[in-house]
Amino acid sequence: MKNQTKAYLLALTAVLFWSTIGTAFKVSLRYLDPLSLLFFSSFTACLILFLFILVSKKLHLFRETTLKDLGISAILGLLNPFLYYIVLLKAYDRLPAQEAGTLNYIWPLVLVLLSIPLLKQKISIMSILAILISFSGIIVISTHGNIFGLSFSDPTGVLLAVGSAVFWALYWIFSLKDQREAVVKLFLAFGFGWVFSLITLLVTGGLKMPGLNGLYGAVYIGIFEMGLTFLIWLNALKLSTTTAKISNLIYLSPFISLIIIHLVIGEVILLSTIIGLVLIVSGIILQEHLKR
Repeated sequence: MKNQTKAYLLALTAVLFWSTIGTAFKVSLRYLDPLSLLFFSSFTACLILFLFILVSKKLHLFRETTLKDLGISAILGLLNPFLYYIVLLKAYDRLPAQEAGTLNYIWPLVLVLLSIPLLKQKISIMSILAILISFSGIIVISTHGNIFGLSFSDPTGVLLAVGSAVFWALYWIFSLKDQREAVVKLFLAFGFGWVFSLITLLVTGGLKMPGLNGLYGAVYIGIFEMGLTFLIWLNALKLSTTTAKISNLIYLSPFISLIIIHLVIGEVILLSTIIGLVLIVSGIILQEHLKR
């Protein structure tokens, strides 16, 4: 099998796994609060990432880690997984899965906006148009199509879902400046994120062993959202002749996610969600085309 074919298969596998996560979030939150869910899922992700580092014989890279590197990892871990998933899971706790998950896909446009002050990048008129197209999708989804009445179904939930995209975009920008091995960098970030969630649970008195249903959900999320799927995607990028050949496959994820949400959770997928998602993805694809 050619490397490019393997890259496509691995990328599609990652997309399918990520497409199940909105459903996994919603189901798991029936048994665990957002902070506890983050605590157990990030611990699972750390185990997966450490096993990969061990098997791939990259343990020696830890010896090269400096105090400055640890400080950077602490900042990255604060942004993701700690703040990103806390805010995102709170959004899922308030909103239907179809809304929380779809609104979170705005992060590539948030990344463009934050790159202006943080990376000193310029923005074109067409990029502004792409952002406005995606922003209109947010309005359509959050108002359930009542765009002229501007009656938001849950303003706090919408702010949380969009706000999580800000934390993810900030993590992405700061991570770009860190040239360490990707897997080691991610492991340390998740390690610090897990420590932050542990400290918060201890301070608030919320640390307790969940029931099996909650634990199953946290382990699933730790494997297929935070750990294994990232490794699959990373391998797909390495095998592909260009990242562009597989990067657009990620836009299949929100549409597949809606199907799974409907089949598993039973949510009726609103027409406004589909229209809003098309607008968001269209703006992102236009922005990616302009970038290339």
